[in-house]
Amino acid sequence: MLRNYQALPASGLRGAIEIVEPQGRERTVTAEDPALEVMTDFQRVHPITISHHATMECALQVMNDHRVHLLLATNERGHLAGIITSTDIEGEKPVRLVQERGIRRGEVLVSDIMTPIERIEVLDMDDVRCARVGHVVATLKAVGRQHAMIVDYRNGAMKVRGLFSASQLARQLGALVETPQIARSFAEVEEMLAH
Repeated sequence: MLRNYQALPASGLRGAIEIVEPQGRERTVTAEDPALEVMTDFQRVHPITISHHATMECALQVMNDHRVHLLLATNERGHLAGIITSTDIEGEKPVRLVQERGIRRGEVLVSDIMTPIERIEVLDMDDVRCARVGHVVATLKAVGRQHAMIVDYRNGAMKVRGLFSASQLARQLGALVETPQIARSFAEVEEMLAH
């Protein structure tokens, strides 16, 4: 039952009023800081998702609106279907699909160019809890990716817990984090050789 609460005192604004900027999210870090300091934690930040049936152009608009370079693609049940990055959209794959299928760019779907869950490598939250920022940088460089997904196991089920982003790491470290793309499968090697 609610008790009687008193209204808080209110006042008017006068003079030059500054707006507070967020302090904690983009603070400077070092390689020795806990990895959790640079993780986008989905228990604190709502993940940006898109239907895998949406168009690639719609995905790009969502990325621009939210100032992100990666979206979690979901299926009809709201489960993870894959990931799509700005690199996927700006790369060769959409151009090739348009030519091969004889379709317009606006008809390319997220599902056509996303990385499906079967090809996503993930990090375990238990490992991340003990890791340092330097471990995250080394991991992104080793796998040649701009992002790393973190999963947590709850009640016997795997859940996406968060992400690491090379661009966010670079901002927080104040240093470039180069992650040259490395082919992880024979299909990726063939695709890279074809272009």
